[in-house]
Amino acid sequence: MPLPSHVRLVEVGPRDGLQNEKQAISVEAKVQLVNQLSAAGLGYIEVGSFVSPKWVPQMAGSAEVFAQIQRLPGITYGALTPNLKGLEAAIEAGVTEVAVFAAASEAFSQKNINCSIADSLARFQPVMELAQQHQITVRGYVSCVLGCPYEGEVAPEQVAMVARELFAMGCYEVSLGDTIGTGTPSSTRTMFEVVGRDIPRDKLAGHFHDTYGQGLVNIYASLQEGISVYDSSVAGLGGCPYAKGATGNIATEDVLYMLNGMGIETGIDMARLIAAGQGICEVLGKANGSRAAKAVLAKQ
Repeated sequence: MPLPSHVRLVEVGPRDGLQNEKQAISVEAKVQLVNQLSAAGLGYIEVGSFVSPKWVPQMAGSAEVFAQIQRLPGITYGALTPNLKGLEAAIEAGVTEVAVFAAASEAFSQKNINCSIADSLARFQPVMELAQQHQITVRGYVSCVLGCPYEGEVAPEQVAMVARELFAMGCYEVSLGDTIGTGTPSSTRTMFEVVGRDIPRDKLAGHFHDTYGQGLVNIYASLQEGISVYDSSVAGLGGCPYAKGATGNIATEDVLYMLNGMGIETGIDMARLIAAGQGICEVLGKANGSRAAKAVLAKQ
C-alpha cells in the first residue's frame, strides 16, 4: 500500500497533555498555547474537556479557554465530552466538534469510568442525538487498543467491535489509542488490518503513547496500513498514569520531523510548533519531552 502523501495531525496537548499535570495551569497559559498552535498551522486542536473538575481539575475553565482563544478559519477546535452534561456545557461554549471515548478493555472501562463497555456505549446514544440536533460533529476514541494495564493483551477483534459501534453510532472518525504504549509495529499493523475490515481506513486514526519508545515506529507501521490521521501532543505533554515514570503522548514535533523527512505534507510550521511547546514547558517548569525540539533548541 503506498504511503499517504498528506497527514492530518490532531493536536491533543491542551487537553490530553495538560490534564495529567499536577500543578494548576491558568486559563491565560492555555489560551496562549492554543493560539500559538493555531499560528503554527495545526488544523485540529483539542482545546479542553467538559468533565467534572472534581475528577479532572486541570480541565476546569475549558469554557473560558474557548471564549478567549482566537479561532482561525479552517481550524477545528474540539473538546472531549464524556456525557450529556458535558455536551450541553460544550454547546453553551460554542464548540462545533466534540469527542467521546470508550475502552477496548472491559477491566479498563470499569476502573476508568465505572461501567462496562456496553454501558459506556449506551450512554453515548443521547450524546450523539443531541450533537446531531446542533450540527456538531463527533469523533470517537477507543483506548487500550494494544494492551491494558489490568488485562494485558487486547484482541484486535475486541477493538474492532468497539470501533464498529462508535462508527455506526455516528462518529465520523475513530481514533485507536495505545493508552499504555505497549504496542509494537507488528501488533499495530495487525490491529489496523482487523479493524480496517469493518471501517474504511480513511475513517480511522492512530493515537500512540511513547512509553516503551515505540510511538514513531508504530506511526510508521500505521502509515504502511494507509492510516493518515494521528493524534499527538506538543512537547510530548502528558504522562501515562498507568506506567510510572513513563512518557505519555508521542510529541507532535517528533512526528512532524519524521513526516517532513519522508516528504509527507502536513501544513505545519516546525519553528512555530517548537516555540509553542517550549513556551508551555517554561510555564510548567518542566523539560521539553520532544527529542526533535531539544535537538533544534540546542543549536540555537
